[in-house]
Formats: sequence, structure tokens, C-alpha cells
Amino acid sequence: MSASYISDSIIAGSDMAWSQDKQKLLLQGEILLETRSHKMSGGAVTAWMYLPMVRSHVWQQLTDYPRWVQYFPDITKSEVVHKGEVKRLYQAAQKAFFFFTAQVEIYLNVVEVLGQQIQFRMVKGTFEDFNANLELQDCGNGTILAYTVQATPLIPIPSIFIQQAMNLELPANMRKMRQVMCKTQSKV
Repeated sequence: MSASYISDSIIAGSDMAWSQDKQKLLLQGEILLETRSHKMSGGAVTAWMYLPMVRSHVWQQLTDYPRWVQYFPDITKSEVVHKGEVKRLYQAAQKAFFFFTAQVEIYLNVVEVLGQQIQFRMVKGTFEDFNANLELQDCGNGTILAYTVQATPLIPIPSIFIQQAMNLELPANMRKMRQVMCKTQSKV
């Protein structure tokens, strides 16, 4: 499976109906992407994928934040450090590049809209800024997951490189997330 790119006219969280072609690609397992620039040295991306499970099961797995180390291979630690109406999440990640390994950590405020949306907002960390949203929508017997990320690293890197990295990394990470969630689902 490869990543497919969609037009700028589809916005995360919109109620706009998917074209039949886009819905067919999603149901066949494609990851659809939309990238855009974000600040001078940041990037933003929205990725959509279909999960062949009901939304409540997807939600249950997504909100098990320590499991995120299984979904995203670069995340080395993911833990809830404060519970309440707004949760606080700590995540650490490590990414190898050509000549060095970047290590990042981030504290995120997490706001959940039960069964529908998770908002992640950076409180502090090794980014200039970081925001992400996960949105769930029913689709037949399954669920469409939309994952939007906006990030700017502290190290000044041209925006085009950040966008390229997002284009390459996010689809693979989303496929891994689906593989882990579906494997867990089949054990239930």
C-alpha cells in the first residue's frame, strides 16, 4: 500500500462527503495525506486512514496512551503524568538521521471529546510548537481516523524538509498503528 495525496479542498473535521474514489482508496487500506507549510521551519500534515473496527474500539485503543510506543516506532516513552478533565501526557522519541540521532521530549495537554476527538497541545518540550488532533468518524462497519499534526522544531530546518519527512514517516506510522490495533481487535 502507498500513500495517496488528496486535494486541498478536503479539510480535517469537515462534514464534506468523501468522493467515491477517495473512499474506495481508504477502504482498500490507503493512507491519504495533505501537507502544508507551517511557519518558516515547520510543517503540517493531515493523514486519513480506515480502520475496520467500530469507533468505540478505536477510541479505547487510542486513549491507552502508554500503548503509543507500539503505534509509532520512534516514540520510546508515552505516559500519562496527570489525570483529570485535561490530561497531561509525557512522550519521548528518538529519530536517527544520516549523521546523528535526534532525541525529543514533549509534555502535552490532552483534551478528549468522548468517542470523537483528541486534542494534543504542547505545554513544554523540544519543539518551538506542537499541536495535533485526532478525529474519528463512522464509515460503514469501520472508522475513519483523521490525524492532523503541526510542528516546528527548535533547530531551524527548512519547511520543505519537515514536510518531506512527514510525507514519508506518517503513512508508515499510521499503517503500524492500524496493524497493532487490528491485531489487538482480533484477540478480543
